[in-house]
Amino acid sequence: MVFARDGFEGAKVRDIAAAAEAPLGLVHHHGGGKEALFREVVERRAEALSRLRLAALEQAKSDGALTLSAILRCFFQPYLEKAEGGDAQWLAYARLVAMVSADPAWAKISAELFDPTAQRFIDEIAGLYPQAGRAQAAEAFVYSVAALLAFLTAQWRVSALSEAAGAQVTIDGLVAFCAAGCQARLEQG
Repeated sequence: MVFARDGFEGAKVRDIAAAAEAPLGLVHHHGGGKEALFREVVERRAEALSRLRLAALEQAKSDGALTLSAILRCFFQPYLEKAEGGDAQWLAYARLVAMVSADPAWAKISAELFDPTAQRFIDEIAGLYPQAGRAQAAEAFVYSVAALLAFLTAQWRVSALSEAAGAQVTIDGLVAFCAAGCQARLEQG
């Protein structure tokens, strides 16, 4: 939570130790430094999320022909279920993913922890649109991930901007928005 709240640069190891209710020296000794702690925090949830996403994709494939909406739903749904399950750390994790995704300084973490799963989903999207290049499929996928992160972290903005107290955003709306955008981009070729 400290990294999500304060960012990597703003996070202090003493604050991390306090949040973990662990002695500072123990965190330094076993943690391997702030960067190693950051990677561990990102990695722990990345592995679990990857397994859930890939299982959803395999299930959807075994159920029949994949659609763009089904592929996106397989990627989004596992995270949304975790984030909505009452564990505030899953919601905070979206902020960490956004940091890693937006900052080239974390390219190695992104490549190791996120890219193998992302590549599988990009393969499926590219397979639906063989006339489009892989670059367009990757672009559409990255924009969709950005929309997912916005969905997770800025739902309050929808309520504020719509001037409707408690306005609800839904996975169906997210999937429809992303599928339409992806389709438009992929049909451009």
